[in-house]
Amino acid sequence: MSVKRIALLTRDCGGVNAAIRAVVRAAAARGLEVLGVVRGYEGLMAGEFVPLDRRSVSNIIELGGTILKTARAEAFLTDEGQKAGLASLRANAVDGLVVVGGNGSLAGARDLAERHRFPVVGVPATIDNDVPGVALSVGADTAVNVALDALDKIRDTATSLERIFVVEVMGRRCGWIAMQVALAGGCEEVLLPEKDTPIEAVCAEIEAGAARGKASWIIVVAEGRASAAEVAGAVTARTGLETRIAVLGHIQRGGRPTAHDRILASRLGHAAVEALVAGRTGGLVRLVGDRVEFMPFEAAGEVKTTDIESDYRLLKILS
Repeated sequence: MSVKRIALLTRDCGGVNAAIRAVVRAAAARGLEVLGVVRGYEGLMAGEFVPLDRRSVSNIIELGGTILKTARAEAFLTDEGQKAGLASLRANAVDGLVVVGGNGSLAGARDLAERHRFPVVGVPATIDNDVPGVALSVGADTAVNVALDALDKIRDTATSLERIFVVEVMGRRCGWIAMQVALAGGCEEVLLPEKDTPIEAVCAEIEAGAARGKASWIIVVAEGRASAAEVAGAVTARTGLETRIAVLGHIQRGGRPTAHDRILASRLGHAAVEALVAGRTGGLVRLVGDRVEFMPFEAAGEVKTTDIESDYRLLKILS
């Protein structure tokens, strides 16, 4: 496959701009043109492209979000939407597509590759870190560090005022952020979508701790398990202890990316271009140990499996 022009489509999280920079400059080093797709699959269907060159990606490696903007596009799940996207790519003489994003974005990439035979390479980027077959996605490290910074400040107040705090973090179907933040923050409990920890058991531990003189707790809850308000209400109703909540929300998606995410995004962005040039498409690039590898979409599986139990046991031992 001869590649002369590639397109680049993104979602938003920490490190995505570093991936954009890497794709554009790796392509330039190969003498390739790059078109950025504005507003994700919505922009792809509408034919919204902007030319990207080395200068246009200067001084973006430290920025959060994505300079290409993004939007949800349920219409791309339809055959008509995908055909519109393909027509845009072909009308602009695009030979291959790099998609930087999470499960939704990569599902669209997989459809283009498998149903329509268009050359696509994915770069996993999502704060939830739930892409099957991928140990760590771009953006996940930044999200954990942003949440941890907030939690450290909350602990100061929880300790001073001798209160229980319930901190809600993002994670609809995957509790990876919650688990990492709880471990790194030295928290007493974490509630995850993957684990059915009865609130009664949590309250019993709090009551036992209070009887020993323990005065403050921090409970981390993933949004997909319950809301902070629901957990706090149940704890107060059962224990009679004063409880406060903190919902971190979309603060976790923004902010300057960590060094780890900038480097990971740079390596994967470069690898995506090299894969297209080599004719290796219909898959994504990922870090395995210290090496970047190409993995076909069909090898990834449908659901990411993680060892929640071992991390949870460690949390309870250390709390």
